[in-house]
Amino acid sequence: MSVRRLFPMLSTESLGRALDFYEGLLGGVQTFRFPEQGPPSFVALRLGESELGLGAIGSGPALHGQPLRPAQGHRIELCVYVDDVDATVERLRAAAVPVVLEPVDQPWGERVAYVSDPDGNLVMLTR
Repeated sequence: MSVRRLFPMLSTESLGRALDFYEGLLGGVQTFRFPEQGPPSFVALRLGESELGLGAIGSGPALHGQPLRPAQGHRIELCVYVDDVDATVERLRAAAVPVVLEPVDQPWGERVAYVSDPDGNLVMLTR
């Protein structure tokens, strides 16, 4: 058996705020929306060559039967490759996105910064 593809899905307390962040600020493009009409409970976004699913908490029982809850503490970290870390951080800061770590060059050659998404998930911006 081999893995064909990994598709991360995040649970969110506010799908609207999550879409403002991942779609509006990071440039995601909707590839799937359920339901198609009215307020969605799940949205898939294409971000560059990747996809991310966002599911609304409280929109009904989950398929797996386990309660949905946002991450608490450092449970997940998304790595987002951008063209310009500093410019991206400034654009996000202007939109009141919390900056956890200012842009800094790493010894392995990448420039890295951390921001927090609306549910407190860490998002590493790098080039």
